[in-house]
Amino acid sequence: MDAGTLSSSTNSKSQSRCPLQEKFIQRKNSRENLDRFIPNRSAMDFDYAHYMLTEGAKGKENPNANSPSAYQKHLAEAMNMNRTRILAFKNKPPEPVELMPREPTTTLHDKPAKPRRFIPQSSERTLDAPDLVDDYYLNLLDWGSSNVLAIALGNTVYLWDASNGSTSELVTVDDENGPITSISWAPDGRHIAVGLNNSEVQLWDSTSNRQLRTLRGGHRQRVGSLAWNDHILTTGGMDGRIVNNDVRIRSHIVETYRGHEQQVCGLKWSASGQQLASGGNDNLLFIWDRAMASSNSATQWLHRLEEHTSAVKALAWCPFQGNLLATGGGSGDRCIKFWNTHTGACLNSIDTGSQVCALLWNKNEKELLSSHGFTQNQLTLWKYPSMVKLAELNGHTSRVLYLAQSPDGCTVASAAADETLRFWNVFGAPQATKPVPKARSEPFSNVNRIR
Repeated sequence: MDAGTLSSSTNSKSQSRCPLQEKFIQRKNSRENLDRFIPNRSAMDFDYAHYMLTEGAKGKENPNANSPSAYQKHLAEAMNMNRTRILAFKNKPPEPVELMPREPTTTLHDKPAKPRRFIPQSSERTLDAPDLVDDYYLNLLDWGSSNVLAIALGNTVYLWDASNGSTSELVTVDDENGPITSISWAPDGRHIAVGLNNSEVQLWDSTSNRQLRTLRGGHRQRVGSLAWNDHILTTGGMDGRIVNNDVRIRSHIVETYRGHEQQVCGLKWSASGQQLASGGNDNLLFIWDRAMASSNSATQWLHRLEEHTSAVKALAWCPFQGNLLATGGGSGDRCIKFWNTHTGACLNSIDTGSQVCALLWNKNEKELLSSHGFTQNQLTLWKYPSMVKLAELNGHTSRVLYLAQSPDGCTVASAAADETLRFWNVFGAPQATKPVPKARSEPFSNVNRIR
């Protein structure tokens, strides 16, 4: 292809491109031109060069002028590096000219770097919690949707209103029925279930301080764990049984799950209400499905998981991934494990180095908080899924048995065997505060009539 054809072809192509591409082509061509070695004519001495090149013609009169040695002599003088060169070049080509100023490369998906959140290393407030039972298998702390914290101390349930800091006593049971072994707020934030050492469960109205009913017959020993699923109250007992109680009807026992060989110390329903996770002192973790519970399944459970080597009490369903469950093992296991509850696969396992007592997910960030026993009695904040430690919170002098999270997801309350209740601003402010929907009270509309 000749030069004229190349030029016209390039012009026709350049006219069909957008401006940015055209500028890119011009910049590329300019760089190619600057890479060529162009003679510097001002640095050349043509007269001297002509003389040196024609000097050999005079050698016809001299018989030795045409000899190879004479030619080499003239050539050496002509190419003498100490004199002006026949062809002289510039010392260094100039730097390529940028047609557009360089800017940091960004994409449409780039986001500005998020400032690192400040995590206070000390608790905001510390309250006394005398007579708090030092028992790893119980669940004695819960924070309701009405922003009221309930804690069981010995035979008494106390309510602490986080909005004004006031404290009130809900119920005190006698020694024959006590101590209290578990408490759990209903979704409406008004009614609360209280599990007892005598295998019974009481339902209370916190606004009127009135007992609504007592659930009996589900267990033969103490009730150490409770979990709500709308109008269904699930109870776990020392007898290894798990019972679903419909609080709206007289014959409240509607389903019973059998699988654990020792006491049930952890119960948690998923956000969808379809799956229940249970952990026991038999080192077993079960995933139960409501659809299978109503069928005539021989096993009842969806998954029976045996990877933990100690009691499984700490359970936490992930708020941003419905089928992700975090579990923690006791002092003989010390691990936090993550599960796909649809398949039963263990996704990851982290050895924390100490007894895992409780787990809480951050509702606003991909973070997990764990509380521990021996030997540091600390709270540890983990980044998920890398499981890098973000912070360790110290202050308790005995194992941190119970954790509860405020309704807005910012504050965490911890109760420990040192008989103190501490409040930590570990999760920070929420990105967008949404009003808490008003919970329905239908599940308890018929309780008074039943009683």
